[in-house]
Amino acid sequence: MSSVPPLSDWTSDDVDPNVPSIARIYDYLLGGSLNFAVDRRWADDLEQRWPGITVATRANRAFLRRVVTYCAEAGITQFLDIGSGIPTAGNVHEILAGLGVDARVVYIDNDPVAHLMSRRILAGTPSAVAVRGDFRDLDSVLGSDAVTGSLDFGKPVAVLLLSVLHVVGDDADPHAVLGRLAQRLVPGSCLAISHFTSEGWSQERLDELLERTRATSTPGRPRTAAEVEALFAGFDLVAPGLVRVPQWRPDPEAPGETSQLDWLGGVGVKA
Repeated sequence: MSSVPPLSDWTSDDVDPNVPSIARIYDYLLGGSLNFAVDRRWADDLEQRWPGITVATRANRAFLRRVVTYCAEAGITQFLDIGSGIPTAGNVHEILAGLGVDARVVYIDNDPVAHLMSRRILAGTPSAVAVRGDFRDLDSVLGSDAVTGSLDFGKPVAVLLLSVLHVVGDDADPHAVLGRLAQRLVPGSCLAISHFTSEGWSQERLDELLERTRATSTPGRPRTAAEVEALFAGFDLVAPGLVRVPQWRPDPEAPGETSQLDWLGGVGVKA
């Protein structure tokens, strides 16, 4: 993986190297190099205060692989990854290629670094495209030529919302956005969500964590299990339902052990 290009490469994208970005922090925790010093300091401090966040982040990445495999085995060949982040190794199109599945992938992210690096990495990969867009403006994004030219919404689509909705506040009304999305999807489509949860935390520790996220470009909004499950309205959760991500259809050799820091995750199918 190439290192971060000079800032002059994306000054037109209004990147502020002094403000940590969740997308770049996530990249760093996954072992990527597309991040700034401010992101690394923030992530290192987070790991020191909450040991295990790096392991939890990588468990979420492993959840992505299992979700994509499940959807592909269900016959889905179209994937919409919203809040896809920086294309650290093991992205959706790479997973599908490893499975030998001929599929189309659309990556959507509002972070300029994630978008720019996605476009660079995907150059010469006709099966995947990167679109700069925001979940909060999903209707416009889905109506763009880049998306409609890549995905056929008359056929099942797997929508991936991994590690993104916990930085979408209630003011954006994620339930309404997802409701409109569900209306566009045909039966057999899948919705996958992983979401940081407020359950299992003392209020003091949770407040401390949330205060730290306010220093980033995307403040946190963790939710309870009931709140996360409500986001699947219009979809039937497949077994084992909404669980800590290491417990969602774990690999036979993996113990599926969980921690307080794990995201909740699940997959729903539109009937």
